Amino acid sequence: MRWLAVLAEFVLAALLAGAAVWCWRNGVHSGWFAPVGESPGFTATRYSGPWLAGAAILVTAAGLVFIDLIARALHRDR
Repeated sequence: MRWLAVLAEFVLAALLAGAAVWCWRNGVHSGWFAPVGESPGFTATRYSGPWLAGAAILVTAAGLVFIDLIARALHRDR
């Protein structure tokens, strides 16, 4: 039964990490601005705080689940 919990936590950690990547990608947007007259063209990057905060929370949760996964997998019954 313990190994089933380890497998479930492994899947949960992977899902949380995937959701964190998705949030991070939604939180960073780049845009290209063409040159106008004398001013040169440039690329601007816009960061969205709520998306990046969500990614940070999800990474933290994934890390805690992974630490618990390691503890369960290496625990010996005495």
